[in-house]
Amino acid sequence: MPDLLQQLHETTSFIQSRYAHTPMVGIVLGSGLGNFAQELKIEEELAYNEIPHFPVSTVEGHQGKLIFGELSGKKVVVMAGRFHFYEGYTPDAVAYPIRVMKQLGIGHLLLSNAAGGVNPGFKVGDLMIITDHISFNVINPLLGKNHAELGPRFPDMSEPYTKEIIKKAKRIAADQKINVQEGIYYGVTGPTFETRAEYKLIHRLGGDAVGMSTVQEVIIAVHMGLPVFAVSVITDIGIREEDNIITHEEVLQAAKEAEPKLTTIFKQLVAEL
Repeated sequence: MPDLLQQLHETTSFIQSRYAHTPMVGIVLGSGLGNFAQELKIEEELAYNEIPHFPVSTVEGHQGKLIFGELSGKKVVVMAGRFHFYEGYTPDAVAYPIRVMKQLGIGHLLLSNAAGGVNPGFKVGDLMIITDHISFNVINPLLGKNHAELGPRFPDMSEPYTKEIIKKAKRIAADQKINVQEGIYYGVTGPTFETRAEYKLIHRLGGDAVGMSTVQEVIIAVHMGLPVFAVSVITDIGIREEDNIITHEEVLQAAKEAEPKLTTIFKQLVAEL
């Protein structure tokens, strides 16, 4: 197996040969949220299959390209499509692009995802600012050899989502009259949606929303000292006694409808970071 540091060098060298600027903010778009890229002044696009050592998206609703450009006057890099453990990728491969974006020079990471609502006070279309997560049901991407050049062997996870950025986002939402929820994201492997019993258990364990992404990316970001902000778009409600059938198409449609609110918050947040 090639050494991780060598892989990162080869990946970033290739990207820098195609895009000379340093992005300040990295953004990851979840299922059905790819239209956000239309807000960018695009300067370069790289398909994942062009980039050395990069995984390739296999899920509908994920475009599969790295987009460089300007948003709110700042240089940004956007992942239009992310990777998931359920696609067959290892946890470190899932989070590899986060390491790459850090090596390219980003100072902040903004994440979005589509998630199932577990908190009975949530409704489809809500935005939930993630204040914390529960990761017991996902494989930690830091298993194995630690590279001290990237981060410590035992990273502290007491503040995985940066409180100062959360405060800014809440003020922006209030100024724009966008109602936002706050809560804990419960990470699972997927690809099955949860059973009724699992939704109830997740709620009792403290989860407000449940999803199949984000957690491994955040762990890697924290490992590298990267400030993180993340939002879940509540695309379905888990505990529905009358009708609990959930489809991926339903998730994509709900994400599409909520996307303008997310875009407004991210644009203003980038301007202020």
